[in-house]
Amino acid sequence: MQSLLITLGLGVAAMTLAAILWSIAFPATRIWPPKCYTALTPFLVWVPTFTLFGVLILLGVWGWADLAIPSWVRFGVGLPLILLGNIVVWMEVSYFGVPQTGGAKGTLRTEGMYRYSRNPQYMADIGIVSGWMILSAAPWAMVVGLAGIAVLIAAPFSEEPWLKDQYGSAFEQYATRVGRFF
Repeated sequence: MQSLLITLGLGVAAMTLAAILWSIAFPATRIWPPKCYTALTPFLVWVPTFTLFGVLILLGVWGWADLAIPSWVRFGVGLPLILLGNIVVWMEVSYFGVPQTGGAKGTLRTEGMYRYSRNPQYMADIGIVSGWMILSAAPWAMVVGLAGIAVLIAAPFSEEPWLKDQYGSAFEQYATRVGRFF
């Protein structure tokens, strides 16, 4: 069962990363962000996302504390990263709504956490995944988590050309003021 979860997690991460890299290399035929938001889009966005997070949770529970990470680090660093990441993600999702967070066209957000990062939701997701990797101290959660983090780092590179097309000079001015990640 554990090997199935590892394969599923790495497979989802690899397919998602491939779609993002395709979108970066071939923006005219991009996959992410979607050219047209349809009834199928939420399925294509949220199923892989929740599958990857679910696999991480299960692998973390399965291999709980197998790595020699001191408890004070696990709980003192891992748990706050998970909590802070969730606060940021859900705060911004509540502003955007689920469709826009999942690729529907909306408004250019430069307020809230977007004052500090052009990608606070991805940064928060990286915090959640990193926090779980640390808290669980599970070897396979580390491996799959790192694959998930690679996806989260790559995603803005496929989104930003789309944002420039959608919002023009407003996005360009915003991008000169606010860093991609920090």
